[in-house]
Amino acid sequence: MSRHHAGRQRTGLLGWIWRLFLLVMLWLLGVTAWIVWVGERDQAAHADAIIVLGAAAYDAKPSPVFQERIRHGLDLYDAGYAPLLIFTGGYGGSGARFSESQVARRYALKQGVPDEAILIETASRNTVQNLVQAKRLMDQRGIHRVIIVSDPLHMARALRLSRGMGIDALGSSTPSTRFRSFHTSWRFLAQEIYFFHRDLFVVR
Repeated sequence: MSRHHAGRQRTGLLGWIWRLFLLVMLWLLGVTAWIVWVGERDQAAHADAIIVLGAAAYDAKPSPVFQERIRHGLDLYDAGYAPLLIFTGGYGGSGARFSESQVARRYALKQGVPDEAILIETASRNTVQNLVQAKRLMDQRGIHRVIIVSDPLHMARALRLSRGMGIDALGSSTPSTRFRSFHTSWRFLAQEIYFFHRDLFVVR
């Protein structure tokens, strides 16, 4: 093989690698834009219940992230969007006294929400399980349409998973988020981009 021919092959290979790289980057930019766009929309409308997705709790106190979600759920409830709150989230560790949903329930009761307007589940440990357990409660109560409450960058995945489970879901992201710094926002966004691709291939 001549040097000229080998050089052309090498150039052609590099060209294909470069095109593939550009396609991958364009795809990732598109996924990123979609995640951000979905998180910035507020679809809140009248529904049967409001599902607040779980987040970390410190004993009987919600983490700042979880508190923002709970507050937004309560705001939607107070505004009359739905007559029922569903708090999700199990026990964060083996020594935890309260599940995430129990912490949220205590918080809501202190804000004057009646006990009969609150449903909780205590078995879930992640977003998928949050929604599976919420769907179980929905089926038991004959609940059809719900509003999902979570952080903006989390909303796209939450809605996609919800609809995959047959949940008629609207998204209403927290208007403020505790992921405010560039570092924490990009870490969370990178995590959601990873989960987007993982969920495309993992059969649940």
